Amino acid sequence: MVERICPKCKIPMNTSKCVKASCQEKTVMSTTLYWCSHCNVPIFESVCPKCGSESKYIATDIRPVFPEERLLLALIQEKENPYCYDSASVWYGGGAYIINGKKEKISVTEINKWSLEKIKSIKEAYDSLAEGIDQSYFEENIALFVETNTDRYNYITEEAMRFVLTYKDKFEIRDMMVSFSGGKDSTVTSHIVNTALGTNQVLHVFGDTTLEFPTTLEYKKRFNKNEESKGVRILTAKNREKNFEELCEIVGPPSRVMRWCCTVFKTGAIQKTIASAFKDKTNILSFQGIRHNESTSRSKYERESESPKIAKQIVVSPIIEWIDYDVWLYILTTGIDFNHAYRLGYTRVGCWCCPNNGAWSEFLSKVHLYERYVYWHDILLEFAKKVGKLDAEDYVNDGKWKARQGGNGLDAAQTSIVSFEPCATEENAFNYELQRPISDELYELFKPFGVINKELGNKRLGEVYVIGSNGMVALILQGRIGGTKLKVTIKNIHIAGARTLSVAEGKVQCQLTKYQMCLGCKACESVCRHDAISVKDDGTGKAIYSIDDNRCVRCTECVGHFNAGCYMRKVLCIKRS
Repeated sequence: MVERICPKCKIPMNTSKCVKASCQEKTVMSTTLYWCSHCNVPIFESVCPKCGSESKYIATDIRPVFPEERLLLALIQEKENPYCYDSASVWYGGGAYIINGKKEKISVTEINKWSLEKIKSIKEAYDSLAEGIDQSYFEENIALFVETNTDRYNYITEEAMRFVLTYKDKFEIRDMMVSFSGGKDSTVTSHIVNTALGTNQVLHVFGDTTLEFPTTLEYKKRFNKNEESKGVRILTAKNREKNFEELCEIVGPPSRVMRWCCTVFKTGAIQKTIASAFKDKTNILSFQGIRHNESTSRSKYERESESPKIAKQIVVSPIIEWIDYDVWLYILTTGIDFNHAYRLGYTRVGCWCCPNNGAWSEFLSKVHLYERYVYWHDILLEFAKKVGKLDAEDYVNDGKWKARQGGNGLDAAQTSIVSFEPCATEENAFNYELQRPISDELYELFKPFGVINKELGNKRLGEVYVIGSNGMVALILQGRIGGTKLKVTIKNIHIAGARTLSVAEGKVQCQLTKYQMCLGCKACESVCRHDAISVKDDGTGKAIYSIDDNRCVRCTECVGHFNAGCYMRKVLCIKRS
């Protein structure tokens, strides 16, 4: 059963916003799922559609527990028969395993604290027993689940496909794409889009973060060979210029607060791939598997919106109101292939070492990716020691690294500081002491303010003029190539929409911060709607920042889009003395 509730007033209602005039809070979806004791499966209604039995409340959301996870569960519980759950109806919901309708909790927090030696022994036992799993009862139980939930499947499927079809007349097929992660939600979205539109010609873009689960890469290979998705063209977006481990050395491992890995290895690479695939198109339609019940932040997403991260994307989410139960009902009813990580017990399949992964996912990685986990654990330990953590082992083992903020203890953090003094003789001039020697690349960063002119200025003094769109001088830069002293004279305080001199100077600082800090994260590339910005590795690990004058429209969106101008400035911010 589904109803909408105002999270503030706690009142059920059937509207998208609270009916109280004084509130108007956006309502959220609430579901109630039941258990049919006779059929031994979860159902969507209080009366079983198959046997007519009255059912009992069981949870607000449920996922199936596949035989592979059941074997691991039995080993964790030290069951005498490791295959004891092969002939049971096992699901997970409400913070507990549901075994034949009865809830059984395990302390994931405590399990995840087990020593690596103990976990290794469980891994070895699992590997030796996995081939003996009997799938027959599971398949029978799933067939019954599908049969009893046919009405729910028909309703959600028809509604999602009708939604997709509303875009058929608004966009050409060649202007559409599916954001394909290899996870269950994007798998279902892909199948719905292809089925509704009656074509496999919608481009799929797969973001390879270089930290994917092995099962994700295996599934991607299978995807194009499957009958239902045969012929789909998949483009892989991958940042081949940067190395995750090397960046961890420079900026520290990503945390829940600072997931720089998404920007560097996902958003920027995907933007570049989209720009190449769709060339000069200014608007494309991106089908994504975003769902409200994935997280608190996603619960506020609209079904259609402009992408907040990647320019020129209209993002639509056909399954935004679906819960896990619905996603699995669709997969199990249609019989489409999916990522095998879910069979092992993972509930999400982004980066395997993501700081947002819960304790259960972390434990699963210790079991199924043991060698890789130990290697990552050592990297975290070295980082903890590097930044002066006295309790380095506890810092890593207790997951404190996931909550870290800023770049304290890291050398790269010092480049986030831009030092300057107002000029004593000119009110609108500022003298900067840069931490990186001046090169021609510096002037690239001032192109959003206007056209760079090196002929007007005094070459002996190293003067370069920036000419605004009105043909007047906006800025004068004075500094010698190879030196670190730069004088900037602001002739037009309205650069980048500034209204005062101090704000204009802040805009200048944004670009100088980029110049000093650029690590080639490609966040700036993602911001530019006109594909004017290019950030490339010169082959030595150095990032080269350039702006195409023919594409740049001087919108200056790239200047202040990120805090203090640079995404890495936010990642590496430190307390100023």
